[in-house]
Amino acid sequence: MLFPVNASKYALTIERKRMLYDFEHKAGLKFKDINLLDCAFWHRSSTNENHNKHPNNERLEFLGDAVLGMATASHLYQSMADKPEGDLAKIKAVVVSEPVLSEIALGLGIDKCLILGKGEEQSGGRSKKAILADAMEAVIGAYYLDSGYTQASAFVLKYIVPEIAKVLDNKHIRDFKTLLQEFYQKQYKTCPVYELVKKTGPEHDRTFWVNVILSDVVYGPAKGKNKKEAEQAAAKLAWQAIQNQTAGTK
Repeated sequence: MLFPVNASKYALTIERKRMLYDFEHKAGLKFKDINLLDCAFWHRSSTNENHNKHPNNERLEFLGDAVLGMATASHLYQSMADKPEGDLAKIKAVVVSEPVLSEIALGLGIDKCLILGKGEEQSGGRSKKAILADAMEAVIGAYYLDSGYTQASAFVLKYIVPEIAKVLDNKHIRDFKTLLQEFYQKQYKTCPVYELVKKTGPEHDRTFWVNVILSDVVYGPAKGKNKKEAEQAAAKLAWQAIQNQTAGTK
């Protein structure tokens, strides 16, 4: 068995098995070892609270990230012979990004399968993009160990190919921080500056408020459940304002 931790020694309840089988059906998967799939949903917050009595999904996430990248890059290389490396890299960066993976994870119901610690549960961990995206990669890693690269690659492409089509049609989820930075560096040879304005709410359920500053113009504040989300929201405000200004001058 390739799995480095003996997850099979942890007995699954009938209810948990039913949830995992339902996930398999929805995702179009069939695991030989259902414990591998179960482990993909164990966030470190839960294993830390249980004093590491159960392996978390971080090693599977590491492996799944590599499988995801390889399957996506190979597909782009073979299907887009007319595009240069730079274009392929930009497409790949979008479709394997946290926003895209978290949306796929939600669509598959990964949020319902997660095993979280009490603190992470209370702070809305089931809806956090980073946790969802990591779990999606962990599922890919688990399926690779269970069924091999060919099957894992087919699973990846089932969900990534439609995202590639969205990029080509310019209908994909936008990374506003990257858009803003590329535009601003090209125009002014400098980078946007993000400023944390305040944090509100209790420790376990923080809301972050961030401004983005372009030259002497301030956009925001915009909010998010973590600093990264708040920066993305502020960048979206600035980007939309710039686009409106550009449209108004035409």
